[in-house]
Amino acid sequence: MPGRVVIALVVAGVTVLGAGAWLWLGRDAPRPAAFHGTPTSAMYAPVDSRADDAAPLTTGELFRAGALGELARGEMEELADCDDALWGAAASGCTQALRATYTGGAVAGQFVIFNLPDGRAADALVTALHRDGFVRQAVPFDPARSRAEVRALGHYVTVSWVGARGTADADLVPPLIALDSLGQAIQSRVLAAT
Repeated sequence: MPGRVVIALVVAGVTVLGAGAWLWLGRDAPRPAAFHGTPTSAMYAPVDSRADDAAPLTTGELFRAGALGELARGEMEELADCDDALWGAAASGCTQALRATYTGGAVAGQFVIFNLPDGRAADALVTALHRDGFVRQAVPFDPARSRAEVRALGHYVTVSWVGARGTADADLVPPLIALDSLGQAIQSRVLAAT
């Protein structure tokens, strides 16, 4: 009987360690349950190349003060290396990655933008995010109950990602639309370039 207790304790310990290792090693590799990606279009031709749109992005330009619907802005940051925002994919030629987190009610989310050399590099990153990897999760929510919108806008790529937190059901569409609206800052650059 004591041998069975020891075996049961060892099995339980291995199970706990395995779950802990999965959480620890897998935490940087979550994917959204629903993904929608869009390549750049002719509308963004005036900002198709960084050579024609050289001014760096700023957090103030993208992440306006106040809430986005029910989402309150949390941390904003400019990452020193674009690849620090990614797992399983690379942002070749990227000079900036800006990220902000948002929380509200039963949801949380993040918005990330990458400043790439041109529209072809932006389209390639959208494809890689769909197929190879994704952005690192910077705010806690359940990836299995999440949605992401990824867009190439000229030489930029925006990633809007929201998910449910806790056990409550959440309607993810309104917060996803709110986060995705941050990409309108690029439309201002298009207008300024025409």
